[in-house]
Amino acid sequence: MNKQFTIAQKIGLMFRYDEDIPQDMEGWIEQQLQAPSPALGIAKTGASVTEWPDELQPNLAKRAGMWRRYRALKKQQREGKNGQDTEAARQANRHENLMQEKDEHKFVQRNAYGADQVKLRLTSFWANHFTIGNTFDTGQLIGHAIDEGILAKLNGSFADMLYGITTHPGMLTYLDNVWSAGERSEKAKNCRRKPDCQAGLNDNLGRELLELHTVSVSASYSENDIRAAAQVLAGWGIDFGEELSTMRKRTGSNNHWNAYKKQWAEPGPKKVMGQTIYAGRSGLRQLTDFLASHDHTINHISIKLCQHFVSDSPTKAQIESIKSVWHQSNGDLHAIHTQVLKLAINAPDAKFLWPMTWLFQVVRLSGATYFKGWENTHNYNNKLMHTKKVFEELGQSFWSLRQPDGYSNDKAEWLSAEMFERRVRFAEAIYVNGGTRRSANKIMDRIGAAEQTRALVASVGPSPKDQFITLMCSPELMGLEYV
Repeated sequence: MNKQFTIAQKIGLMFRYDEDIPQDMEGWIEQQLQAPSPALGIAKTGASVTEWPDELQPNLAKRAGMWRRYRALKKQQREGKNGQDTEAARQANRHENLMQEKDEHKFVQRNAYGADQVKLRLTSFWANHFTIGNTFDTGQLIGHAIDEGILAKLNGSFADMLYGITTHPGMLTYLDNVWSAGERSEKAKNCRRKPDCQAGLNDNLGRELLELHTVSVSASYSENDIRAAAQVLAGWGIDFGEELSTMRKRTGSNNHWNAYKKQWAEPGPKKVMGQTIYAGRSGLRQLTDFLASHDHTINHISIKLCQHFVSDSPTKAQIESIKSVWHQSNGDLHAIHTQVLKLAINAPDAKFLWPMTWLFQVVRLSGATYFKGWENTHNYNNKLMHTKKVFEELGQSFWSLRQPDGYSNDKAEWLSAEMFERRVRFAEAIYVNGGTRRSANKIMDRIGAAEQTRALVASVGPSPKDQFITLMCSPELMGLEYV
């Protein structure tokens, strides 16, 4: 591929079929890092690309109200009241009040149509690093966490992102911190007086905060450190279904993103990895700031950034260059990202693409209208066009079937006959159902495809469909080297 498309493949989502190709790639990369990030998409097939309507991007307060209404109608359904036990009523309740499917759809549309392709790639990296899996309760929250906890913070500090995503109700719910109470908290003391009451410390988020999100196991922290981190976190988070008035009474706040229950908090100072963390609401920010600047955190995430964008086996020099920028900039993400992208575009080897990244690049290169518009969120011609089914079939999703450690950056995890066959089926579905705008030959001419790729495409004969599938599943377009 020519230089522009090679760079876009490594660090972005490819130039769309109708997009102008920049000549100054260094200037383009900087523009990309600073670009606004509206959620772009289409209302229906054939419509112009525009921003998603505000009503399909509700804030946390509105999501909480929708969640309460969903649960109330589900209760009526179980009780056979008000006609809620019909299939039509059940469908209407899900479609009107649950956000997961809408958020999934917005995610794929903005990756297919967004002009901020580099920021979207970075968003996927961080959304994977700070995994929030779907436990049903979190389905209402994951999309908001990705948009506001990650994408909106890409040009801030890592410390701000870490604190923001740690305190997001999606993360607090996913890792069960909403039910965590300190052993010496007022909540636990009151609970011990009641025979059917249970209240205790949950260390899930404290454990993952250390193991996955910051210092990693290389820091050799102890179980006592995990417990202390959990004690700092005790009291953070609230049942998303609570009315604002109830939440205000319990937390003193109307903000779901800042819900700290003082009565659930563990009193007194805690010591995490030798650092004294003081009691109270501010203690969590003290902890996350300490972890954000820790040498083991910087090393751990520098390696992950390299593995995602540069090489499965990055060199010591590559890792050290990111660490150096991290230290010099005090964790400024713009500076860190700039260095990572510089390493990526200068790396001589191809970088294997995640299945999801590959899919978005195929759609953008071909100009296919593969993902339906927001007016057709619940209507599909083919199961491989249903957003949830797409995620499941690819084996990769930012909503469901996720473990706290996220998806591997190692191509060995994805290079199986089964996973390749799935890509073939998706390439066929895009060609047949997606209304592709460009033939394989036109795409190859536009991107400056390698001679090996042209020979491979020619070898399957004159069928336009076979040529398209072969091109999209070629080593070059999957980020692999020819052998």
